[in-house]
Amino acid sequence: MFYHLVQSLWDDIIHVSTSRRDVPTYEPVLIRDVFPFAENESSSTPPPPPPPAMKRDDLQFFDKTQDFAVFDQRRLPHWIQAGTLCFITWRVADSLPQGILKQLDAEIDQYLTTLGISIIQELPDFLEKSDLKTRSQIHWRMFTIRDHFLNRGMGRCPLRNPIHAYIVLDSLRTFDEDRYFLTDAVVMPNHVHFIAAFGDNDSMLQQCTAWKRFTGRAINQLEGRTGEFWQADQFDHLIRGERQFAYFRQYISENPTKPKLREGEFLHWSKNLDNTK
Repeated sequence: MFYHLVQSLWDDIIHVSTSRRDVPTYEPVLIRDVFPFAENESSSTPPPPPPPAMKRDDLQFFDKTQDFAVFDQRRLPHWIQAGTLCFITWRVADSLPQGILKQLDAEIDQYLTTLGISIIQELPDFLEKSDLKTRSQIHWRMFTIRDHFLNRGMGRCPLRNPIHAYIVLDSLRTFDEDRYFLTDAVVMPNHVHFIAAFGDNDSMLQQCTAWKRFTGRAINQLEGRTGEFWQADQFDHLIRGERQFAYFRQYISENPTKPKLREGEFLHWSKNLDNTK
């Protein structure tokens, strides 16, 4: 019954465009009405107050003269600044099998040797002594190495199923211009890229945790599975300027061309900022 309910919803909103040239036009379904655990999961801890609402005029690019926060979570640092557009990537938990991870680590190690870093454990000290531009370049190069492996489409690729992909895209759009401001997103078979800005320094990681918890549970329930759906950590990068913003938007829109995905194997959405009030 649960699967057929979601299937009927998908039939109703099949207007979602999977073309990289078209902005999808569909009426968002209140997906939290379909999955009752979408909001206010039972907990003894009251939910935090909602972040400030985000509108077009609130957006900015990273400004090192303004307050920002840096959180170290597992192996990746997260730079957060209120209102600053951020490029974010999640990957499905099984998207990089153990054997592939060894290849990926070897390629990253090879790159690090060009910087004079002999082992990965030396990287934090190297980054601490580097300027902001150098740190940004290193993180981006390491990201592109990982993304190259992700685009090979390994693992189960559950997001190739359009119903599962829609759950993710709709979740990202549900509170757009309320809790955050979303500009672009692409749902690939085993990973997701999107650009968003958040109202305060606490909101990004909190919102991403909520998104991943909800979408992971919803898709697991459809598949009759349990366990972690998403890799726990994420890659995120604060966008430095208009040129970089245009680059990331293009990166997202062209991502499906790299593995030569067919229509229906991905979802791409982009907001027309010229008409945003």
